[in-house]
Amino acid sequence: QVQLVESGGGLVQPGGSLRLSCAASGFTFDNYVINWYRQAPGKERELVATITRAGLPTNYLDSVKGRFTISRDNLKNTVYLQMNSLKPEDTAVYACNAAHFLINGRKYWGQGTQVTVSS
Repeated sequence: QVQLVESGGGLVQPGGSLRLSCAASGFTFDNYVINWYRQAPGKERELVATITRAGLPTNYLDSVKGRFTISRDNLKNTVYLQMNSLKPEDTAVYACNAAHFLINGRKYWGQGTQVTVSS
């Protein structure tokens, strides 16, 4: 039973903060690179950030650099996305993706969580 479950989304005002969580179960978490994606209505899906198996962040979207921080806790099988100084253009459905570091095509997706930034 493989699962990725996002939580922490909601409605916030511009300038506010949210922390998203992605809880994994049913697979060997340490063997997977974790990505956060987002997609707004009518727009293409964007890669927000990636975190390696060793916990190193990479691939931050230019528009979120300095505001968002990705991290992981392998003991808890959880990845986080701390989002600060939120802007209306951050409004989107955010979903986590786990990709095996060697096995091409072995990927899992969470259901997504809605983030709305509005005054």
